[in-house]
Amino acid sequence: MSWLKAMMEKEPPEPENPIGIVVIGNLEGDRAHDTPRGMVRKALKRNGFKVVDLGKDVLASVFVSKAKENNANIIAVSANTQPAKENIPKLDEALKNADLKGKVTVMIGGAAVKKADAEAIGAIFGKSKEEAVEIAKKAVA
Repeated sequence: MSWLKAMMEKEPPEPENPIGIVVIGNLEGDRAHDTPRGMVRKALKRNGFKVVDLGKDVLASVFVSKAKENNANIIAVSANTQPAKENIPKLDEALKNADLKGKVTVMIGGAAVKKADAEAIGAIFGKSKEEAVEIAKKAVA
């Protein structure tokens, strides 16, 4: 039942002095899975990050443009479906085209991806909201 309590928690307030900025969303092809992304978003906010949530079914180019627009340190990608997983190379290409590859930390998680999928584009794989917070803190340290 603790998972149910966690899902029902109120949205944490935006931190007054954020330690970093994260752009988060479900990669194009994942139209249905709000809960995992929401749990990570809330965990990041509770730990001092400003979080820009792009929602579901987000184009790779939108992740990149919003990261630039918000001067984000981190792009957090949720991929819970096979079509979303198949769009990971598009994210890599968008990062290269925008000259953000290696300048912004990219973390990927979700039911459809494995560590090797993230590593294929130089991203960091996280399998839980706790790992996402740990990865994000290391990225801004």
